[in-house]
Amino acid sequence: MSDQHSQLIAPFAGWRPQSEHVAQVAAPPYDVLGRDEARQLTVGNPYSFLHVSKAEIDLADDTRIGDPAVYQQAHRVWHRWCHSGLFVQDPAPCLYIYRLTVKQRQQIGVVAAASVDAYLGGRIKRHEVTRIDKENDRTCLSDVLSAHSGPVFLTYRWSRPIDLLVAAAIQSLPVYDFVAVDGVRHTFWLVQEQPLIQQLVAAFENLPAVYVADGHHRSAAAARVCQMRRAENSNYSGGEGFNRFLTVLFPDSQVCILDYNRVVRDLNGLTREQFLAAIAEWFIVTPEQQPVRPQQRHDFGLYLADRCWYRLRLRPELVDEQHPVARLDVRLLEEYLLRPVLAITDLRQDRRIDFVGGGYGLERLTASVDSGVMAAAFVLYPTQLEELFAVADVGMVMPPKSTWFEPKLYDGLVVQGL
Repeated sequence: MSDQHSQLIAPFAGWRPQSEHVAQVAAPPYDVLGRDEARQLTVGNPYSFLHVSKAEIDLADDTRIGDPAVYQQAHRVWHRWCHSGLFVQDPAPCLYIYRLTVKQRQQIGVVAAASVDAYLGGRIKRHEVTRIDKENDRTCLSDVLSAHSGPVFLTYRWSRPIDLLVAAAIQSLPVYDFVAVDGVRHTFWLVQEQPLIQQLVAAFENLPAVYVADGHHRSAAAARVCQMRRAENSNYSGGEGFNRFLTVLFPDSQVCILDYNRVVRDLNGLTREQFLAAIAEWFIVTPEQQPVRPQQRHDFGLYLADRCWYRLRLRPELVDEQHPVARLDVRLLEEYLLRPVLAITDLRQDRRIDFVGGGYGLERLTASVDSGVMAAAFVLYPTQLEELFAVADVGMVMPPKSTWFEPKLYDGLVVQGL
């Protein structure tokens, strides 16, 4: 395999929607919406990319993810869009620049085809264990489409050379510039000039590692599709599209991680008084008159019925600050409250616990308790990006639902064919 094919990133000839339809096509990622939410979002919009990324919305309610009919439906829609000219392929390999703007904050990334070999070899580092059902789902979709349609969010330690090259790339007019329904402004540029492409590829090649921030299931699925196709074609050259996957790479200086909070359905048979007494063994419990949003590590907010807020401060002698996973607040809450007090031992499978991204605010947490659906809500201090790097650098993984990144990258702005 040539050096060119082993490079961390490469340009690709993307499939893109016609500019007059991009605001209709662009859609939130498939995994942040339930089926009903996605259906509501696509009412009156036959061009929403959710018709591909979450094709079950156009099938009967009892159609389950994993049913071949879901991927057949996605295939029909995608190929109809390509044949009708809604999506057109760029004539030559490009890089792309993707800027998301929320109020006064900007996040600017390079869209590129990343190396599956770099992923398998650990240069693209992971911090999360995937669920096989979600991995199977994205594998089937990419294989049937023969395309990667959902970008993987990668981050890297800030690089001045890359910043300067990106600044040069956005001096031209963007091909897309629109505000989505959630108020996020999406701006997209083509990088077609060969010298600039080569400089960007070389600058990323100088990075020792990049990190999966969001998109562990999509990257794992891309690796599986690659291995499947390599097995079918032992004479592969390395230049085929399936050797790479769709990514957007952002510097850590621009990345925002929000809190990822927990709600539980019951107190494990305990009364409020028994529950508070039990957690006081490990936490300093302080009643509060106002909602508690932690301002430092190892502080937690607790909300119970009757609109009661408490601040929980984990006793400092319980924290091993030298261990990259054991010191995480998401692990500490599990270790000293969820498991011993509430008997929740499997965060991936236990139906008594659910997770709410910080982008939804405290209102969704309190509403779930006030309605009686949940018995308690826990508010966490956000995991820090350096904590993520530290875990990934030593090959460990975080507990489930440790990080919530915003803004979310939209699907449908560019698709990488295989």
